[in-house]
Amino acid sequence: MPALLLVVVLPLTGALPADDARSLAALTGPVLGFVVLLTVVSELCAGAGLFDAVADGAARLARGRAWVLWLLVAVVAAACTVVLSLDTTAVLLTPAVVAVARRLDRDPLPLALTVLALANTASLLLPVSNLTNLMAASSFDAGYLGVMAAPAVAVLVVVLVTLAALHARALRGRYALPSRRDVADVVLLRVAAAVVLLMGAGFAAGLPVLPVALGATAVLGAATAWRRAPLLVPVREMVPWRTVVVTAGLFAVVGTWHAHGLTDLLAPLVGSGDDAAGLAQVAAVGATSANAVNNLPAYLALAPTVTGDDARLAALLVGVNAGPLITPWASLATLLWLQQYRRHTFSAPAGLMRRVVGQGVVVAPLAVAAGVLALVVAG
Repeated sequence: MPALLLVVVLPLTGALPADDARSLAALTGPVLGFVVLLTVVSELCAGAGLFDAVADGAARLARGRAWVLWLLVAVVAAACTVVLSLDTTAVLLTPAVVAVARRLDRDPLPLALTVLALANTASLLLPVSNLTNLMAASSFDAGYLGVMAAPAVAVLVVVLVTLAALHARALRGRYALPSRRDVADVVLLRVAAAVVLLMGAGFAAGLPVLPVALGATAVLGAATAWRRAPLLVPVREMVPWRTVVVTAGLFAVVGTWHAHGLTDLLAPLVGSGDDAAGLAQVAAVGATSANAVNNLPAYLALAPTVTGDDARLAALLVGVNAGPLITPWASLATLLWLQQYRRHTFSAPAGLMRRVVGQGVVVAPLAVAAGVLALVVAG
């Protein structure tokens, strides 16, 4: 795999100096380890039927009102993103939402597009919600949540209002209440729900994320074995090796560029101001870079230019988290969402990419602007 070669070759050849390689490994190693643990937790939750149960419960709780179902799906997508990360929302909630829509004989695309938008834009509140947040969390002098709470809430509110307006026509009408789905193992389902709630509480309380995720993995793994529950995927396929290796390769490339003057090259683009115009500039450059390449290398490339200023670092996170909705490669979550939507609808509807890009063109600028405005008001 080319990405694995980059991880090995760049440090060995000296293109990525040894000191820089060690610093990069110290920053990104725990992040990638957390990704592995959280992915395993998510897969075990899916095997316990948690995502299907939540989606089915939303359909029944809405009592046949399509707009209420949409709102409940939006709340679930936002909560899932905050606690289990944007990639989990894209991979595991999307199929559940599509399945519910098909059972109700409704077009699954408006609900799925809502999941896509919130998988990205709801990923600002906690460090665990996005890899970029995890890498940035230790750099905030005032603490991550203290700085990011206001922009996270502002982005979420604006995105929900915008999505409601965009999909208003599709949210009209009613549907027949579905029959209650049988739960394969009620005990395991309850254990999975409890583990997710406790894990989310631990993350919100600021506990170290790796031990919390490791504990959740151990408890869910033991419960799954105890209940002898069948796994949706083999254990060896639960670990996202390809994602980890590709991400590590991107990190190695950006780290090498930094060692050869990337920071000096990018500094004029992001400026140095921390007023409203300066924060808007940082966020705009972050969003543009994310849509041009991908949000992970965009963050890693731009982070050194905002080091030491909480507001500018927060503006960069707003840009690279809420902004990458326009191009499909801007966020791994979007690529994963496309894969899941096509797989579970059995065919890509005509104009799918046009709908994805069209939604992103509207939502991304408004979301980024809301986040920056919240930073200005809170600051």
